[in-house]
Amino acid sequence: MNKRLLLMIGAVLLFLSACSLQPPEWAKPDNNQNPEDMKIGLSVSTLNNPFFVSMKDGVEKEAEAQGMDVVVVDAQNDAAKQVSDVEDLIQQGVDVLLINPTDSSAVSTAVQSANSLGIPVVTLDRSSEKGDVATLVSSDNAKGGKMAAEYMVDQLGEGAKVAELEGVPGASATRERGSGFHTVADEQLDVTAKQTANFDRTEGLNTMENILQGNPDLEAVFAHNDEMALGAYQAIQSSGRDVLVVGFDGNEDAMTSIRNGSLSATVAQQPEQIGSLAVQAGADVLQGEEVEETIPVPLKLVTKENIDE
Repeated sequence: MNKRLLLMIGAVLLFLSACSLQPPEWAKPDNNQNPEDMKIGLSVSTLNNPFFVSMKDGVEKEAEAQGMDVVVVDAQNDAAKQVSDVEDLIQQGVDVLLINPTDSSAVSTAVQSANSLGIPVVTLDRSSEKGDVATLVSSDNAKGGKMAAEYMVDQLGEGAKVAELEGVPGASATRERGSGFHTVADEQLDVTAKQTANFDRTEGLNTMENILQGNPDLEAVFAHNDEMALGAYQAIQSSGRDVLVVGFDGNEDAMTSIRNGSLSATVAQQPEQIGSLAVQAGADVLQGEEVEETIPVPLKLVTKENIDE
């Protein structure tokens, strides 16, 4: 095979590769369109978590109210799958992408792919480290972590021995909730253990069992989400110990547990509202309107005393 033929083959392959990243002409986004003509692509980090199911429900309800179509994909907490899922959504010709990142760094590739085609991106609950994101719709995770630590100090006093169950490494929510927690905990509490349990209930149970064995004087645990908190409580209950448990999200199971006197508290978000606000933000961007860089959703520290307020 001569050199000229090799160069021609290489050029064809390069062309085909470039074309594969582009959606068909009919599928390219059309700005300034009416909301009822819009097609939304929603990539969720996992649907094996009630919080994100509620967020998805919020997206679907608001989209239906505005006459929009929604295509939902579940990354199953797999960062590589999420990037592939978003590329598939682009190929399907979505007008706007709503992304709840599994990993804030890894998702940057997908965001940049959308940017290159002029498809607006809105992130939900967690941010993207790189790429152009129209807005982040989220609660103030750092503030929520701080609220959890302040509650522990209020309940147990300064110097109490506490543990921390961290979320998925690389997720912005993990970093921010932990950072907010430590602004208070590092000064007023004794953090004797800190381990990841990946926002998962079963991992929360198993990790908490290990922490309890090595920390006989433990007084409290802050879990970065309610699923880990509920798993941690199972481990504590089995051990016969009395340990205060604080979660984060405010999902239905956590609320029931607080009413029953099991979990002590949760930093409650409003996932359905995050979803609905993200849809509205996407519609605004597509119609050429300016949106804030961050759209905040209020938090509330829920305890048995104030759960019905």
